[in-house]
Amino acid sequence: MPGRHYDWLRESSFSAASSSKNSKQQNVTILQWCWPNGNTFKFSQDFCWKQLGIPNCRVVTQRSLFSEADVVVFHNRGINKEKLPLELPRPPGQRWAWLTREPSVRNGDRRQFAGLFNLTVHFRRDADVTIPYGGLLPQDSKTPMENIQWNKTDLVCWVVSNYRESYKRSQVYKELSAVVPVKVYGRWANAPLAPKDLLPTLSRCYFYLAFENTIAKDYISEKLWRNSYQSGAVPVVLGASVQDYEAVAPPHSFIHVDQFASVKELGKYLQQLAGDVKHYREYLQWRREWKVELPDWKWRLCQICLRYPSFPPYKVYDDLEAWDNVV
Repeated sequence: MPGRHYDWLRESSFSAASSSKNSKQQNVTILQWCWPNGNTFKFSQDFCWKQLGIPNCRVVTQRSLFSEADVVVFHNRGINKEKLPLELPRPPGQRWAWLTREPSVRNGDRRQFAGLFNLTVHFRRDADVTIPYGGLLPQDSKTPMENIQWNKTDLVCWVVSNYRESYKRSQVYKELSAVVPVKVYGRWANAPLAPKDLLPTLSRCYFYLAFENTIAKDYISEKLWRNSYQSGAVPVVLGASVQDYEAVAPPHSFIHVDQFASVKELGKYLQQLAGDVKHYREYLQWRREWKVELPDWKWRLCQICLRYPSFPPYKVYDDLEAWDNVV
């Protein structure tokens, strides 16, 4: 069953023993400078300690505290709309962190940021601070398989609003729908789902097409964690490599498009698997011991404090665009 890397949320929250050991450390002050899309999130300065057990961590949003901040976090979407505070005297040792949850093709021109940032806060596992879209926590007690929801009526389902012919996922969908029936929801299909209806609707599907709109390293979004895993539909995935999925997902819990010689072969496999209750349920066995957690914005900022002691004393991304473009 899942190894150490699956416990990312529990591991992120210090145990009481660890907290006590580190309690004498000086506070780390994280300043969130700009937010995505102009949204703001309110939370107390001691949130990281109260909610996650991470000590000595102060998260602030007042720009007047710039000179006190150990780390200043700039969301990529925010700094593409406003200027960086280059006119302010930057305290010695202060680190600037570049944060994005988007793959490289949607991050704009990063050449303008050459030599400015010391840290990356990113969904990639090789970032200085990794902020995945989802993860797993152990269940308090094992869930009997007979209690796992079983009300399947549709073979394959997909939710899509942004449909473009050039996307690989669109091409795979067209080939797959020629082999097996695919129930499509979302704006593109003129069948939008209200948030409260999303998971109940997808729970009636044997398989969900967790197709990312971009092929990128470690880019595994809520399409897997929420739409598939939380609904109880077995995900058919497309986006990151098989190896990237294997690094974070429970064993034998997903089906990757790249594991088949053709989309036609994939379609045949899905039909066969849906008719084989024993083998289909093997893809759901992980749900007996694990549950999905979707981290919020506050959790992401607290991770910077958690990783702070391991940051190198001096590091600069001279070519942020090159780093972001790694495939």
